[in-house]
Amino acid sequence: QVQLAESGGGLVQPGGSLRLACAASGSILRINGMGWYRQAPGKQRELVAGFTAGGGTNYADSVKGRFTISRDYTKNTVYLQMNNLKPEDTGVYYCNADLTHNSGIYIATNDYWGRGTQVTVSS
Repeated sequence: QVQLAESGGGLVQPGGSLRLACAASGSILRINGMGWYRQAPGKQRELVAGFTAGGGTNYADSVKGRFTISRDYTKNTVYLQMNNLKPEDTGVYYCNADLTHNSGIYIATNDYWGRGTQVTVSS
């Protein structure tokens, strides 16, 4: 069974930094795309940063120049380095991955979500 496990959230003051990590586990054959979304209270979930199947990256305009996504697919892991954090970055950060995996019966490609990790930026 495929699972995504996030870590690294917490409380930080404005201007501070945090590094999130998301590790995928299970019989993963290929990572087609992997990235981070966030959801602030009362708002819709939005893309923060992600890798496309072709290896390119996408960033929300609001985080460009402050956040950097990186990956180590040998560990099925992506990271999100968040610098110069602002109160508006507060929210639950979710890892998302499009994975091809071996279910033991067949090969399947599915979209997966982690449970989320809370990031709070406040003085």
